[in-house]
Amino acid sequence: MYQHKTMDPQEAARLHEMRHTFSHLLAAAVQELRPEVKLGIGPAIDDGFYYDFLTDQPFSLSDLKDIERRMRKLAQAKHDLAPSSMGVAEAKALLAQRGEVLKVELVEDLAAQGETEVSFYGLGGFLDLCKGPHVANTKDLPLKAFKLDRVAGAYWRGDEKRPMLSRIYGLAFLTPEDLAAYIEQREEAERRDHRRLGRDMDLFVISPDVGKGLPMFTEKGTTIRRALERFIVDEEIKRGYLHVQTPILGRKHLYEISGHWEHYQDSMYPPINVDGEDYVLRPMTCPHHFMLYAARPRSYRELPVRYAEISPMYRKEKSGELSGLIRVMGFHLADAHIFCKPEDVKPVFREVVDLIGYVMETLGLAERCWYRLSLRDDHKEKYIDAPESWAMAERDMRDICEEMKLEAQVEPGHAAFYGPKLDVQMATVGGREETLFTNQIDIALAQRFHLEYIAEDGSRRMPWVVHRSSIGCLERTIAFLVEHYAGALPLWLMPVQVKVLPITDEQTAYAAQVKDQLERLGLRVELDDRKETLNRKVREAKMQKIPYLCVVGQREQQEGSVSVTNRDTDRKSTLPVAQFADAVLKEHVTRSRQLRAAGAA
Repeated sequence: MYQHKTMDPQEAARLHEMRHTFSHLLAAAVQELRPEVKLGIGPAIDDGFYYDFLTDQPFSLSDLKDIERRMRKLAQAKHDLAPSSMGVAEAKALLAQRGEVLKVELVEDLAAQGETEVSFYGLGGFLDLCKGPHVANTKDLPLKAFKLDRVAGAYWRGDEKRPMLSRIYGLAFLTPEDLAAYIEQREEAERRDHRRLGRDMDLFVISPDVGKGLPMFTEKGTTIRRALERFIVDEEIKRGYLHVQTPILGRKHLYEISGHWEHYQDSMYPPINVDGEDYVLRPMTCPHHFMLYAARPRSYRELPVRYAEISPMYRKEKSGELSGLIRVMGFHLADAHIFCKPEDVKPVFREVVDLIGYVMETLGLAERCWYRLSLRDDHKEKYIDAPESWAMAERDMRDICEEMKLEAQVEPGHAAFYGPKLDVQMATVGGREETLFTNQIDIALAQRFHLEYIAEDGSRRMPWVVHRSSIGCLERTIAFLVEHYAGALPLWLMPVQVKVLPITDEQTAYAAQVKDQLERLGLRVELDDRKETLNRKVREAKMQKIPYLCVVGQREQQEGSVSVTNRDTDRKSTLPVAQFADAVLKEHVTRSRQLRAAGAA
């Protein structure tokens, strides 16, 4: 399993100081070139920095070269970053005199928060409201490890009713090699972007008329989703899960009992009033599965009870954060809740981790994932108040990680409000960390819903609950898979596994026979008998990332064979149809991640 690497704290602090200084250098250069431009804000960000400017003439890409040249000239003058401070009234007067209306607003906000003094930093003749930190002198900046990157528009303070500012982004790293590696990685991420590949491969559509964050799968995208769903449902049933179906609506009262309405309301949609009763679109299935468990008396002999469901869910996301299939408002989660005796929670959780390990290995994602042990932090209002149960659950989870040698990163503050989590994290092709799957020990909700079982001695006891997701959100998992494989998914997931291409009309009937023979085995096959050149058909099929292209001409027709091109190696082989069919079927059934039926490496 891939082990996520974090930057040394001192290096991270140094990089932040440099990036913050570059943002001031950018602002200074802009005001030298265009003195009429007024300043917004200029923070350091994950890959560099940006600065927002109030101007009647927004910046364009063609402006960046001159601005960057001026930044380098200023830096080479070896200016100190000189700090100073002044009272709020004096600062407002100074900024108002300079026409810096946005900075005046920031000072007024600081005054409203009780600040009596504000800090400035100077760079040559340039002065900016800022609390730091920065490098001591511009000579300390790695001028070969930064570049201005792009321009964009941004509303002041993210409010569309406020002025539109012109934003300039820059990249900055510790070394030129780091900068080059980042640019290369970003180009690769753009090549693998599931939004572009999803369009090219005709997998999904996001219609503005339907709504942002509500993707619709085409027949090809649905084929991928169906393959994942069948895989996980069959695997879970083999492991003792009971697959159920529950409605997407629930009474608001249900979520008040669970605590979601109190702790999770910001991510839930407003209630829908039906005949005086409030209902909500569910953001999770926990309460529904609890009601299934509570529908009849339970014996210790039944436990653990494992309810699983491919469940549609709806959660509010800020429109600016919606992105393809990764950030959506409506999605389908491979969800499950396991009700067990408290003394069995550790072996049950180990079974969960074992299933997730199998899923990651089957999908080919294991090397890019790592575990995160998500615990409480000191903000008690975020969590259910049950200190003894929290301590027990966190101890159990630590023991499980140690016993299974998971080497999980411990991160306080990421726990669910009802218990600690073991998250499976993944580095996307763009370098961003995302949660792929999550698994939780629930210390409280069974008590809130009065869930019980009859123990061996006849007493009534409360079960513990493990919440888990085996293959995650199907939409997000498909996005990760498309990006990981650059669209060239393993054969068992591909919407079209084989495409048959007759060279001339004379071979069309034979090509149709080949297609039928493969389809009778359960393979997904297309016949391209259009009046187009073979080269064009091959080129378009390669754009679709189809694993095997079967060209049939006069010789293949006479021999009962196919001329096969392997997508991954681009090698060609001529094989009898029956031999090729058996080999492809084996790859499909075994969920092989390698194409070996023809032209293998």
